[in-house]
Amino acid sequence: MHTHVREPGREDTETIESGSLAAARGGYTAIFAMANTDPVADSVVVTDHVWRRGQEVGLVDVHPVGAVTVGLEGKQLAEMGMMAAGVGGVRLFSDDGHCVDDPLLMRRALEYSAGLGVLVAQHAEEPRLTKGAVAHEGATAARLGLAGWPRAAEESIVVRDALLARDAGARVHICHASTEGTVQLLAWAKAQNISITAEVTPHHLLLDDSRLETYDAVNKVNPPLREVKDVDALRAGLADGVIDCVATDHAPHAEQDKCCEFSVARPGMLGLETALSIVVKTMVEPGLLTWRGVARVMSERPAEIVGLDDQGRPIEVGEPATVVLVDPNASWTVERDRLASLSRNTPFDAMTMPAQITATFLRGRITYRRDVEEVS
Repeated sequence: MHTHVREPGREDTETIESGSLAAARGGYTAIFAMANTDPVADSVVVTDHVWRRGQEVGLVDVHPVGAVTVGLEGKQLAEMGMMAAGVGGVRLFSDDGHCVDDPLLMRRALEYSAGLGVLVAQHAEEPRLTKGAVAHEGATAARLGLAGWPRAAEESIVVRDALLARDAGARVHICHASTEGTVQLLAWAKAQNISITAEVTPHHLLLDDSRLETYDAVNKVNPPLREVKDVDALRAGLADGVIDCVATDHAPHAEQDKCCEFSVARPGMLGLETALSIVVKTMVEPGLLTWRGVARVMSERPAEIVGLDDQGRPIEVGEPATVVLVDPNASWTVERDRLASLSRNTPFDAMTMPAQITATFLRGRITYRRDVEEVS
């Protein structure tokens, strides 16, 4: 429920077609494409285009995410109602990449979303605390001379938006939770019966800020890689349901935007083709989740959160054959040049991963088969 496919505007880094193929290879049958395209998906013209193009490609259902504010500028609400009523049927709105930091505007967005029956997803980052920041604020960043990004930048928005959602009688979703404090705040909010959900990315479940020692910008991401204690808290939060689901935040970037000085590199990592294996590595192998739990956090719960009645369904006679087949005993090695994405910014290159997708089916039609790919 959180990807960047870069179309329209940056088709040199990803297209709806290449992103759909990456998703199918990763075992996905539906993805949500964030609004930070060019032009921004802040109008029904753009969101309907994304939906129609995804249907033309036909490998996964590409659901457009509508912008909360015009141009992602955080000044004026976008036409959420028109996007929701369009062909694309937008049901998720986010300024992801930017925080809706104005509390009054965010409250209005939540009130409006409650009336429309849609969901607002917040990129939790207080921008006044992260100006110029490029890495987690901690000992590693200090030693490397990298400007620090405090946990409070995320946590302050999480608690603010929980309270705004409570008062608005609305739901709110927190994108890419990354800190121990965020997990604690989510637990508190849920204990108060506030309608809040959250996701965690595979890379925040696996990697920590020790990766920055090389200054390789492939490890630069927003929010930044945190400390080991944050990684442990995120895993525990996902295991006990405080964090609801896993979302990739698949963010392709051109080589020139990554092979450069760390401070000016674009943040983001590829994630669609490696997500399942990383969840197995970080959650199943240590005994934190069963395979049944994997289905819950990667399929059933995301479908529930965004209201996709045809996804995350039980495997029963009469149900649509929208399923993925996995070989849990297989292993594979990530090779950046063999990924389906048009970009190559994966931090997992040359890593050996557990479990492998065998085939993906969308409504009974095969969209990916590993054996066919290996033969070709």
